[in-house]
Amino acid sequence: MRTEPDGAGLSANKTPLEENAMDLRLTPDMEAFRDEVRAFLTAHKDRYAPGAGADRPREAAMEWQALLIDNGYAARTIPKAYGGYGAEPDILKSRIIAEAFTAAGAPRGFANQGISMLVPTLLEVGSEEQKTRWIAPTLRGEIVWCQGYSEPGAGSDLANLQTKAVEDGEDFLISGQKIWTSTAAQADMIFCLVRTEPQAPKHDGISYILFPMTTPGIEVRPLKTMTGSAEFNEVFFTDVRVPQSAVVGGRGRGWFVANATLKHERGMLGDPNATEARFAALIDLMKTETVDGQRLIDNPVMADRLMALQARVMTMKFNGLRTLTASMTGENAGMAAMVVKLQGCELNHQIAALAIDALGELGVLYEDGPHLRAKGSWQRNYMFDLGLIIGGGTAQIQKNIISERGLGLPREPKLAVV
Repeated sequence: MRTEPDGAGLSANKTPLEENAMDLRLTPDMEAFRDEVRAFLTAHKDRYAPGAGADRPREAAMEWQALLIDNGYAARTIPKAYGGYGAEPDILKSRIIAEAFTAAGAPRGFANQGISMLVPTLLEVGSEEQKTRWIAPTLRGEIVWCQGYSEPGAGSDLANLQTKAVEDGEDFLISGQKIWTSTAAQADMIFCLVRTEPQAPKHDGISYILFPMTTPGIEVRPLKTMTGSAEFNEVFFTDVRVPQSAVVGGRGRGWFVANATLKHERGMLGDPNATEARFAALIDLMKTETVDGQRLIDNPVMADRLMALQARVMTMKFNGLRTLTASMTGENAGMAAMVVKLQGCELNHQIAALAIDALGELGVLYEDGPHLRAKGSWQRNYMFDLGLIIGGGTAQIQKNIISERGLGLPREPKLAVV
């Protein structure tokens, strides 16, 4: 913070707000670091390789991921002992990296359920053996994970899950069903919630267990969505034998561990850097698409909609700095964290919606064709993002969490049982 020396008043040309404003200018060291990141991106532009999405990562993507880790641009603060770069947390450097990659249109490496959700959970509550065994190969893309949470009767009320684990010597025998399981058909491993203590209250009888998807007794059935792809799956377990040592965080403490994972999942789904990159792509689209010779970005109505979205992208970006600061200082981000998933998923869908409108008659095309823009990604994102508003905690549930836990409003009335 800038302050006047003792006895000095406000400068004649400064308001009180300006006098106490934070100086966000980069120091010479930070400017040198930014130049270093930019030079790296320029030198390796021909090696850019996006993440795998719902598929297994290809060799080029895994090589790009390894290069990012080696240089501290991915897995930056994860200890070297677990396959990360091992840097100390630094908010400004993290921000500089994010902005440089976004400006260059460079992939930030893998952002998936294993890296973005399981790895931070293991760092928080996993055993030393679990961290050593699973984190490094997950970071490198050698192990693909899926998440076994939702069930046909336990979606928003996740604690109502019925998949059970019965003791058999030193093992569990797991039986039940999961649904909406992303990447289950491609995954090597699953982190799964099962009921191990049937007599305990529903929140206390759950355990969080890791096991291979190749274990006998697992059946995966793809679920094709309106995108035309099977991003989700049903997973059935029939006497799946899993060692009890595969429990994370302690038996019966799965609800606590699950919420640690959900915190990271919602951060992944509302990543402000990904949203900023998508918005930049929208600007490029509106600069190139024309109607009667006029660029869409010069159309007053379309430009007004674009600026309204830009304001929300900026607020999401600065809110991301709040949550980043809290994570690095060990503080509770509070409301700043609660709004991330809701705002991020809705904003991404609205960005895609404006792109569809900007494309006009081309916006209704789908699958393949010579007139598609960006290989049809805008159309796919528009429909897939609508699902993300539901997945990972529906918008309605998120609003309840924000109002009740964040704002302290009365809890939603429950239906009377007749």
